[in-house]
Amino acid sequence: MIRTLLLTSAMLVAAPALAQQTPAAEPAAQPMPQAAEPAAPASPAEPQAAQPASPANSVATIVESEFPAYDTNKDGQLDQGEFSRWMVALKDQEMKATGKTLPPAEVTAWASGAFTTADADKSISVSKPELISYLSGSAGA
Repeated sequence: MIRTLLLTSAMLVAAPALAQQTPAAEPAAQPMPQAAEPAAPASPAEPQAAQPASPANSVATIVESEFPAYDTNKDGQLDQGEFSRWMVALKDQEMKATGKTLPPAEVTAWASGAFTTADADKSISVSKPELISYLSGSAGA
């Protein structure tokens, strides 16, 4: 479980960085091949385009596998307590990895704010799609 959490937090922390770096390289790669041969470079560009989706798919895969462990009442949603437990665990792993520390009250306040942000439909619970969207867009924030 700890290994999974470590891997999960590492992937979640890396996902936004990977997503930011890949599109910057992609536009530079497309104009040059199109100028040389439009038909042939199109197929090599497609696998490169598939790779940026990988971090988002990784987040979705992680959410799918870990969600049941945090959805303690098994209703398919995370209430604020369930969500906070997951986010605090991720924040703890991030702080261990970076060597940063925050007082517990600040971590709790951060998790509460994260819940408010992740609950996009304001239903007082976070669904899998909301969680995936939140983690894909603001992991490590």
